[in-house]
Amino acid sequence: MALPLSQLPQEIIREVRQRKGLAFLLFVVVSFAVLGAGFIWPYKYQADTIIFVDDRNIIAPLMEGRAVTTKINDRTSAARELLMSRTLIERVASDPEIYRNAPMDPDALEGRIAKIRSGLSVRPRGDSYFSIGFSSTSQMEAFRVAQKLGQVFIEETKDRKRSESRNAYDFIDKQVKSYERQLAQAENRLKQFLSENTDGTEQEANSRMAQLRNQLELAQLEKEELRTRIASLQGQLNNIRPTIRQGRTEDAFRERIRTLEERLDALRLQYHDTYPDIVITQEQLAELKRQRDLAAAQQGGTTSLDGEEAVNPLYQELSAALSKTRADMATIDTRINSLQRLMEQQTQRMERIQANKAQYSELTRDMEVNREIYDDLLKRREKARVSMHLDIEGQGLNYRINEAAQFPRTPSGPQFSMFAMAGLILGLAAPFGAVAGLLQVDPRIRARKQLEDGIGLPVLIEIPEVRTPFEKRRDRRVTMMVGIFVVLTAAVYITIVVLAQLGVI
Repeated sequence: MALPLSQLPQEIIREVRQRKGLAFLLFVVVSFAVLGAGFIWPYKYQADTIIFVDDRNIIAPLMEGRAVTTKINDRTSAARELLMSRTLIERVASDPEIYRNAPMDPDALEGRIAKIRSGLSVRPRGDSYFSIGFSSTSQMEAFRVAQKLGQVFIEETKDRKRSESRNAYDFIDKQVKSYERQLAQAENRLKQFLSENTDGTEQEANSRMAQLRNQLELAQLEKEELRTRIASLQGQLNNIRPTIRQGRTEDAFRERIRTLEERLDALRLQYHDTYPDIVITQEQLAELKRQRDLAAAQQGGTTSLDGEEAVNPLYQELSAALSKTRADMATIDTRINSLQRLMEQQTQRMERIQANKAQYSELTRDMEVNREIYDDLLKRREKARVSMHLDIEGQGLNYRINEAAQFPRTPSGPQFSMFAMAGLILGLAAPFGAVAGLLQVDPRIRARKQLEDGIGLPVLIEIPEVRTPFEKRRDRRVTMMVGIFVVLTAAVYITIVVLAQLGVI
């Protein structure tokens, strides 16, 4: 059964009073053990190099979009990984300026590399600063190693930036040359394809087919018009005599009447019917019609007795028009046949174009894709060129030593005075702590509540401890002796501490 917490302080004091000698012995052992640890504890000296990350120079806004500067997201982690690499640490471990007269055999070098790695530390110091520190038992070693680590870090980051930008430029340049060759090959394939297939594009063929179709439709319409005209002219020729007889014949009178009627119509367009010319013309028409009727009665409607036959001008004109129309009809037939033949050829051309369309699309697509990638790589190569020059010139993201390592004057970590103070505190606390731990595991019943909780019955009365006068006198003598030893021990302890601080021991 555990001792109640309310009874714990009382029981601790009682147990310590009963075991004064053991408590004093534990005090002496713990305090002098901690003090001895302070004597043998190795002092560590820490030296730090403060690095400034310069990523806000004037080049960044000026070259934005034209160049890509090298960036590091987690600078502290990147610096730690770089400094922990064997290449950098080996350069420091084999530096004769730091380790003078030190053996350079592989075993000794490995030991120094492991020592540098264990003492190396990288800590952030704000948004744009971090420190590279090194701790060692030697002040000079801590100073020189921290200084050298900062220098090799700056040199290595610059070399890596230059190498990275150079490799990026070389890679993009190789890709540009490769795509340049591919683009030239694609252009040559397309040029050869176009030289072998001169049918043109589908759009040109469709346009040509539509043009031929329109011409054919116009020619067919014109043919129908000519056919109608031929039929009309033929009908007119059938109703007109090929020749006419000159003299006092019905045909002569009819021709003169027709001429006068035309003249009369022309005059009526300009003058009234009372105009003298119109009146005279009407009288002439009436006389000619009378003579025509008389001639028709004398000839019986056949031929004239006097006069001679002549070619009818109207018949001749209609015949010439009919011949010309028939010639135009033959020309239109030839044109229609030619257009139909051209349309058949155009149909064959369309079939060839459709057959070559897939190959042409593939060649064009390959060339366009290669050209697009080539143009993009050209821009990227120029950006990489500018970025490479930025890194060579030390622009962009730069690391700069803001504060060089200082020679450490005082050790870092726990010092002898801290061990001395901790020895007294731990020595005084050790007996009480040991008794508290012992009471928690001691099975004996020490309080009334323990018994009541254990048996479930109330305790009626407690019998106090009764000591005899002899026991009281003996306890006082032991207490006095322990007090004297405590004073002497404390005096010795303080003397040792003072002498150690003065450098005597």
